Amino acid sequence: MTEAVTAPLPVVILISGRGSNMQAIIEAVRRGELPLDIRAVISNRPQAAGLLRAKQAGIATVSIDHTLFKDRHAFDQALQTTIDRYQPGLVILAGFMRILSADFVAHYRGRMLNVHPSLLPDFPGLNTHQRALDAGCKVHGASVHFVTADMDGGPVVLQVRVPVYPQDTAASLAARVLTQEHRLYPLAIRWFAEGRLTVNDHGQALLDGAILKEPRQLPANTGEPAW
Repeated sequence: MTEAVTAPLPVVILISGRGSNMQAIIEAVRRGELPLDIRAVISNRPQAAGLLRAKQAGIATVSIDHTLFKDRHAFDQALQTTIDRYQPGLVILAGFMRILSADFVAHYRGRMLNVHPSLLPDFPGLNTHQRALDAGCKVHGASVHFVTADMDGGPVVLQVRVPVYPQDTAASLAARVLTQEHRLYPLAIRWFAEGRLTVNDHGQALLDGAILKEPRQLPANTGEPAW
């Protein structure tokens, strides 16, 4: 019996900066571990270093400078129109530093993922690593979640935990978490691409048809889990 082949899922990746998570996704595709057709990388910052990375990988790139629009709604409309030209089955936020409007999020309901550098619901928003240190956390980490109108508030599907050491600074903790994000995000995206990860009519995340009552946990120091 031959193993079933998953057709590549068309995706668009949104970035604002260097695109390190985008690069991890690109490399996973190259290794044959992630069945994606990356149709475009879009940035709200024309000078984002990740655009050059994407071009070097042979991926179409688009910059839509948010500062040129009169308001958030106008930018989101332009962004949505551009994304939809590529007909993605999934929109991947990879360090996209914009708060998206409710209408935009609703348009991509159940097909937009984000990776956030904290163990949600702890520390939504910015400066998560310093906030974790200030709170005296012994464990920090990262989460992959479906995007909803609530900032970093959509259903969390997968997390990885990272120890916090007494000598940590925000920079050292961020670097350790980012390394794990590069393992975490491609795995969650692969679940979606394989049809294993979905959202039901009640806005709940499902893995293999079962409601995820709590996020799955990816061990930080071992290989990827068997589920």
